[in-house]
Amino acid sequence: MIPENLRYSRDHEWLTEGSPATVGVTAFAADALGDVVFVELPEPGTLVKAGDPCGEIESTKSVSEVYAPADGEIVEVNVTLSDEPGLINTDPYGAGWLFKLRVTGDADLLDAAGYTALVS
Repeated sequence: MIPENLRYSRDHEWLTEGSPATVGVTAFAADALGDVVFVELPEPGTLVKAGDPCGEIESTKSVSEVYAPADGEIVEVNVTLSDEPGLINTDPYGAGWLFKLRVTGDADLLDAAGYTALVS
């Protein structure tokens, strides 16, 4: 189930409305990754541009980059993922969030219907 209240990047990140926005990876991406074993996130204060890599998620299958879904500044990271990276698999839209982003520009994001069409 793809939550209706979020916006989605074509790189499979989601973010909430507002600023700071909470950012994570979609259940589709978490499933494709397999069991997540390590997460590298940007430091708070880092400035990011939409579409630029800003972190990595390592799974038993591969290492995948995390892309910024919008321009902005990282204001907080989910430190719980250091000890429990598997939260990305078990709760990608909740406790498995990655970071909070103070959005500074518009982003080319999809609504739930658009993201559903992308992954179908």
